[in-house]
Amino acid sequence: MLKQIEGSRAVAECVAMCRPNVISAYPITPQTHIVEDLAMIIGQGKLDAEFINVESEFAAGSVVLGASAAGARAYSATSSQGLLLMCEVIYCIAGMRLPIVLTCANRAISAPLSIWNDQQDSMALRDAGWIQLHAEDNQEAADLHIQAFKIAEQTSLPVMVCMDGFILTHAYEPVDIPEPKEVDHFLPPFTPKNIVDPRSPKGIGLFADPRFYLETRYILHRAMEKSEETIKAVSADFAKTFGRNSGGFIKTYKLENADLVIVSMGSVVGTIKELIDRMEEEGKKVGLVQICSYRPFPRHEIYNVLKDKMNIVVLEKSVSLGRGGILASDVRWSFPRAEKKDRNISSFIAGLGGRNIPMDDLRYMVEKVEKEPVELEFLGLKKELISEKDL
Repeated sequence: MLKQIEGSRAVAECVAMCRPNVISAYPITPQTHIVEDLAMIIGQGKLDAEFINVESEFAAGSVVLGASAAGARAYSATSSQGLLLMCEVIYCIAGMRLPIVLTCANRAISAPLSIWNDQQDSMALRDAGWIQLHAEDNQEAADLHIQAFKIAEQTSLPVMVCMDGFILTHAYEPVDIPEPKEVDHFLPPFTPKNIVDPRSPKGIGLFADPRFYLETRYILHRAMEKSEETIKAVSADFAKTFGRNSGGFIKTYKLENADLVIVSMGSVVGTIKELIDRMEEEGKKVGLVQICSYRPFPRHEIYNVLKDKMNIVVLEKSVSLGRGGILASDVRWSFPRAEKKDRNISSFIAGLGGRNIPMDDLRYMVEKVEKEPVELEFLGLKKELISEKDL
């Protein structure tokens, strides 16, 4: 059913149709509406689930860890400092191979305090062993949650669905919300695999001395790599069931004849598409590669679509301080060393702390890269606000 609906509500309705048994909730802007709406859905008797209010995000993570380890389908949501407070448990969940789904409503990290959007929070936990899926719009955000439970439960890996805070969570857009029976057909009842059961005592995630720890990391790494097959299969199954392509690894836009390609992910992709359309009218050939799955990173898919492209620009809403673009580094890694020499891969950081990324800035970026490659540039930087004594 097509609804004009807030992004958070769309996610809440789709999560509810996935029938989680346990939901943990602690409010932090901008994810609060998601768990608020889930609380109302449960209160109205539309979902039979335990809704547990906790005292912190650390507790929220601990609740879903325990619930999943006991055999429940479990879900939570958080943002920014909340995700960082949950960090210890995030690593434990992955190491214990618990198929939990978490929404990260992307928001900047303190200090200084910012409640607005960038993607620094989820990117800070890119190595935690969670599959990370990034949504362009609210339709994709809703769809990805339905896929996330299936991916998590087939791979025994947790899945983080990332959607840009405020830009998506608080925006009203038309979203096609499926019927519960359609979701039931797509997502089978949860059959837990790795649980603590007093009838068959065992421990999970307990202790590994140096004789065994390396192997646990290798197993988790290989499981993440193998999850690529599941992500592809679930995305194809979703398209067949619901009649729209949503998720997968990458999407492209007007790429085939492009002289310059922009690589990005999240809600800024919509603005980039509009820029590409405008530049096409001016006779310029610009294409797009949208990253949908950030972890596992789709290096082979990126290489396959960009192997013949020599001018590439990566635009991202996060930065590795002292290193530069995080996504840009991963994109560069996608190319064999022998093919990097003559290939220009420029890196731009934009939108940190919720700063708007206007069309003029994107046009400036494209026109600058057309002339010469850029190692690293902070797009839209206000140099008048920076003093040498601050550096």
